[in-house]
Order: sequence, then C-alpha cells, then structure tokens
Amino acid sequence: METRELGNSGLRVGIVGLGCEGLLDKAPDYYAKALDLMEGAGANCIDLYSPSPVLRTNLGRALRGRREKFVLQGHLCTVWEDGQYKCTRDLQKVRASFEDQLKRLGTGWLDIGMIHYVDSLANWKKVEEGGILDYALGFKKQGVIRALGLSSHNPKVALKAVEEGAIEVLMFSVNPCYDLQPADEDVEQLWNREKYRQPLTNMDADRARLYETCMERGVGITVMKAFGGGDLLHAGRSLAGVALTAHQAIAYALDRPAVACVLAGAHSLAELEECLSYGAPGSGGSDYAEVLARFPRISWKGHCMYCGHCAPCTEHIDIAMVIKLLNLAVAQNAVPETVREHYRALPVRADACSQCGVCETRCPFEVKIREQMARAREVFS
Repeated sequence: METRELGNSGLRVGIVGLGCEGLLDKAPDYYAKALDLMEGAGANCIDLYSPSPVLRTNLGRALRGRREKFVLQGHLCTVWEDGQYKCTRDLQKVRASFEDQLKRLGTGWLDIGMIHYVDSLANWKKVEEGGILDYALGFKKQGVIRALGLSSHNPKVALKAVEEGAIEVLMFSVNPCYDLQPADEDVEQLWNREKYRQPLTNMDADRARLYETCMERGVGITVMKAFGGGDLLHAGRSLAGVALTAHQAIAYALDRPAVACVLAGAHSLAELEECLSYGAPGSGGSDYAEVLARFPRISWKGHCMYCGHCAPCTEHIDIAMVIKLLNLAVAQNAVPETVREHYRALPVRADACSQCGVCETRCPFEVKIREQMARAREVFS
C-alpha cells in the first residue's frame, strides 16, 4: 500500500486505515483478524473515537506485541456513560477517559491525540479557554501524544484551528457530496436530503480553502465519512442519486490537498479487505470522474478535481499538481515559500506547456487547462 507523510507531524501512514465504528459489537477474535489484514496490506492507521471500554480492551489485546506497527489516532473528550458514547468538555471526565484509554490499549502513548468533535466556534473557544487545549499540549510536551489533532465537520472551525497553529492533524469529513455544502454547526445538515434538492455548483469555498491551507501549513488530514455512512455506496440512499464504489470514494478523498489517509468504516472483514485492496493490481476501478459528471442537479463544470484524466501531458507536466499548487497560491493571495518550493521541485513546470490542448479534450469537467497553465507560469515566475 502507498504511504504518505501526515503533514509535518513526522508520522507516515498508509493511505487507507480503519475507522473504529466497524469494530463495535464484534467478538474479541475479530480484532486480531482485522489487524492481520491491515498488516498484510501495509495499512497502519486506526481511529479510536469511540470510548467503548469493550472496544478499547479488545483492541489492546490484539495490539500486544505489535503496537509500534500501528498509528493510533485516539480521542480526548469522548466518554462512556450509561452504556453509550458521549462528548464532553468536562476536564475531569476527559482526564479519566484518556487514562482509561491508555490503560485498556496497553500503551503509554498515542501517535495522534484528537480533540474530539468541535463543530462550532463557541465550542472551540471553550476548548481553548476551558483547559482542554492546555491539557492536550501538556501530554504533547511529555510525549504521551506524538501529534495533536482536531476532529470537526465544520470547515470554518477547522480553519480557525489550523490558522492559529493549534493542531498538526485534522480529522475531517470528506466526500463529493459533503464538499458541496456550506459550513454549519449542525452536522446533520451534511446529510439532510433537502440540501441536495436545489442545484449545486462546485466545491464550497470554505472547504476548498481549508484543504489548501492545510496543505500549505503542513497539517495532515485523516478522512472520516468518505462513504457518507455507507449511503454513497448505494444508489437508493446516495445523496447524489448515483452510487460510488468504495474505491471511487477513497480516490476522491485522497485527491484532496493535504489528505494522507482515508479511515474506512468497514463493518465486516470482507468490507475491510475490499477497502485495503485499494490501489492493488486488479483491485477494481477507482476513477470517480465519470460518476461525478453524472451527479443530478450538481455541476463541477470548470472545477479541477485533480482526478488525472488530463494525463498524459505531451510535455510530461503533472497538470493536476500544478493546478493544485496554483489554487493554493490563489487562496493565500500570495505564493508561500512552501508552495513555491513544491512547485520548483516539479520535474516539469507550467512554462513547458505547448498549449496543444490535448489535455482539455480528456477533461470530464471542461477545465480550461491551457489558461491554468498560463496563469501558473505567471504566478510562479
């Protein structure tokens, strides 16, 4: 499996990981089998948002003797009360749940410590001023948390945390339906079917800016809800009215700037094995462009999806990467040094474009690629 740097965190993760909702209500031996599949595929990232004591205990047992082979993304602010998961900002409860997490997992550290479920600016302020952020930073200083993260569904909240330099990793909901929706403090609006009845055009500007800012600042993204709770995989339930395959949904998320790993909420070993086979020879198509072009009432016309349909370039330019870096510079209204260095590192740059236009004949979204190359040549000159 391909691996990627998780931003500037110093961690390297397989591009497909495991979301823990697929581990809930499973027998103890299931955990070891799931980890065996991950090891065999070269996957290593596991998200642990659920504070279920049974899940933590069973996973801890399965991790014995191989803890260092996995990147554990544990969460602060998740507690288990009255037999169910809850989110809290009560620092005393946060401490108790975090200590329980380490004990049950049988580890002295978490690779990623996620401040859990911050979907409003008021909630982020409470995290900053109520001791939660200081508590997490203390563990970061001690090495108990290797990288500090935040989980959110709201691009405006996530962007604030990124721009303040508070986090190194962002867990965010990424799929071609949610990416159309504007920021909202009510997460359920992301799958409110009424929101998809009116015509929708291209990616929400706040989401695009979030992804681009994360890339520019070295904040790695781990993806939740790539399948929209499974709805996107079924035509009858898909918010887009068209079904994607698991591999198409994974590919879409991985093409967003700064994304390093897609956490698959697989509910069976067969589903997990299918997700882990992403990118393997003969594993099935991951081309999502044609499906997106058929979304009813949704238009991506003129918007580069970084899907790579424009390739191969007659001059060997990595067109998708050039446009990705160009969009980064445009979003910042400047050319940050990190973006400039990424551009300079490209083996062939936009100034090699011969303006032949062959790439535009292949683009399913009618992007004016020649104009983009000319603009990139100007911006990066």
